[in-house]
Amino acid sequence: MSSKTLEQFLSENLQVLHDQGLYNEIDVVEGPNGPVIQLNRKELINLSSNNYLGLATDERLKEVAIEAVKDWGAGAGAVRTINGTLELHVKLEERLAEFKGTEAAISYQSGFNCNMAAISGVMDKNDAILSDELNHASIIDGCRLSRAKIIRFNHSDMDDLRAKAKAAKESGQYNKIMVITDGVFSMDGDIAKLPEIIEIAEEFDLITYVDDAHGSGVLGNGAGTVKHFGLQEKVDFQIGTLSKAIGVVGGYVAGKKDLIDWLKVRSRPFLFSTAVTPADAAAATKAIEILMESNELNERLWENGDYLKKGLKDLGFNIGHSETPITPCIIGDEKTTQAFSKRLYEEGVYAKSIVFPTVPKGTGRVRNMPTAAHTKEMLDQAIAIYEKVGKEMGVI
Repeated sequence: MSSKTLEQFLSENLQVLHDQGLYNEIDVVEGPNGPVIQLNRKELINLSSNNYLGLATDERLKEVAIEAVKDWGAGAGAVRTINGTLELHVKLEERLAEFKGTEAAISYQSGFNCNMAAISGVMDKNDAILSDELNHASIIDGCRLSRAKIIRFNHSDMDDLRAKAKAAKESGQYNKIMVITDGVFSMDGDIAKLPEIIEIAEEFDLITYVDDAHGSGVLGNGAGTVKHFGLQEKVDFQIGTLSKAIGVVGGYVAGKKDLIDWLKVRSRPFLFSTAVTPADAAAATKAIEILMESNELNERLWENGDYLKKGLKDLGFNIGHSETPITPCIIGDEKTTQAFSKRLYEEGVYAKSIVFPTVPKGTGRVRNMPTAAHTKEMLDQAIAIYEKVGKEMGVI
């Protein structure tokens, strides 16, 4: 017999989400997640994928993944610290360190796991963390897990960061103080002010931590936000994902060899969770090698991103202050945002609505993620549909 208390909690709160337009319906894609997808037997231009470079469906990655399964099996078979470390994992980490310009790297099962692992692996209850107020949920959870004092600073507000860093340092309460920021903020597409953050970090001896999930494969010729600013020698922790632009699944931390060696013996997701599959490791390595050999995909991504941005902005949409291919169309009201996304779907564009709690209330938006795999014809068609729906609903 199930718990009546749980049933009541779920029933009441699910209804509240439905009533407020905050319940997220999960769509099932019927085929590969490319620039065009199929849902409910309907073909749609896909503007909601994080597959920035189109590598998730790249034939080269598929081939090495298939070969890895044939040669190495379907799974790694154990955690990394017992006998789950395959030569494929070592090769991936060597390539990642080379790509990121660091001494070493360690791979994890997801980008989320990286933040669970790395923050709590180094910070504890005697420390403090200065965290940008718009940092990703995985950073927030990683900070909580560490039990360190969390001090939020206003988004990309360097005066606020400096004041709070000064106060934390001068209080004498903390053994270590870390500053954490996303490299690229996923909801607005703006870039962290890393040169200013590093300047403040050097002044107050802060540990520097950059989660570059949406910068990896996008900025710095693909190597990320830290490389974009030429700060590889200044940032202690570079966090990245293999699940977005790299096109596979997993995450990594890049940095000094001593840091990586420490995480190998003290980060819990590495110690207590089975390694990524041989296919994932091989495909991710291939993707990194492709990016190291050519800028073609990266350049195409930016070209398409700029093209879509201009088209939507010229129509009168509020696209915020994005500095990357991420292109939000900020609608505001949650129910209107969801209705706008639904109409786009009906006309042939898949662009998912994003509302509270992912973004603050009243800032609902439809977020567009153009990729290197989109053609100009696809983007022109999407812009035309945006114009039709935007005028129909009075958004433009």
